[in-house]
Amino acid sequence: MSVPFRLRLPPSFRPVTVGLLAVLATSLALTAGTTQAADTTLTLYTSQPNGDAQQTVDAFEAANPDIDVEWVRDGTTRLMARLHSELEAGVSRPDVLLIADGVTLQSLMADDLLQAYQSPERDAFDAQLYQADGYYYGTKLITTGIVYNNRAASAPQSWQDLTDPALKGQVTMPSPLYSGAALIHLATLTDNAALGWDYIEDLAANDVEAQGGNGGVFKAVASGTKPYGVVVDFLPIREAAKGSPVTFVFPEEGSSAVTEPVAIMKDADNLEAARRFVDFVLSESGQRLVSEMGYLPARNGIEAPAGFPAREDITVMALDAEQALADEGDAKARFTDLFGG
Repeated sequence: MSVPFRLRLPPSFRPVTVGLLAVLATSLALTAGTTQAADTTLTLYTSQPNGDAQQTVDAFEAANPDIDVEWVRDGTTRLMARLHSELEAGVSRPDVLLIADGVTLQSLMADDLLQAYQSPERDAFDAQLYQADGYYYGTKLITTGIVYNNRAASAPQSWQDLTDPALKGQVTMPSPLYSGAALIHLATLTDNAALGWDYIEDLAANDVEAQGGNGGVFKAVASGTKPYGVVVDFLPIREAAKGSPVTFVFPEEGSSAVTEPVAIMKDADNLEAARRFVDFVLSESGQRLVSEMGYLPARNGIEAPAGFPAREDITVMALDAEQALADEGDAKARFTDLFGG
């Protein structure tokens, strides 16, 4: 269940006597200098899991005690529906976004809803991980690769291995009709000259099953219902460390990735605070926090979490977010023709 808000609200006020006011004034005088209320409130919309969002906000507030963060958390699709409804109604809107993928932010940029910011932290990131003019920045790499059950007959190492007739009917993957990461994965592979739509058609011919989201895929492989799957990295890596009988593979051709980008809204009420939030999540300390959460940091030079290879040893396949946005409708329709709805 998603938690829509985490708000810091002032205590309720009741009529007080003059004597009580004097007591309160004395108390405030005694605590002055030890407790300082935040000067600014920053509004964040995020699709991070609740625990990750809380850690991010707590760390930012600790580094910026003059800023309070009010945050709204939901899945990217529902969060964007909420945002557009609020924009149409002219009601309160976020200062900053931290959501799943660059294609969604590309659509907001195309609608002139974001503003550019040249973060001084950008030099520590590969250019493909942020929008060139500074409209959004990737904060982590959640790659998609191959998972197999340790009791499976083979150990696929490349995307092409999943089209092997010996694996017919034994592979499952998330559907881009339901999963944002799967949609990015589809766009990345179909734009790759060595794979393209021919590869997706080969998967369909090999009776690869497209189902729901990444969680369902992982459960199917871990249980042995399907020996092989296509899934985001952190699920099998975390669970394997806890004893789950699975192995995750970064394919030889490279991995697709969602980057959970951060962006500032065009009409942000608290621009300076929003810029500080962007700088924080891109900073060394912000990126170390990403690693501590169990994700691959986007920033160069930050140690990867346990179970991951070094950042420089992972090949991330290129994604043209603008083209992926333009092709989204046609890609979903073509995928439905091949795999069903």
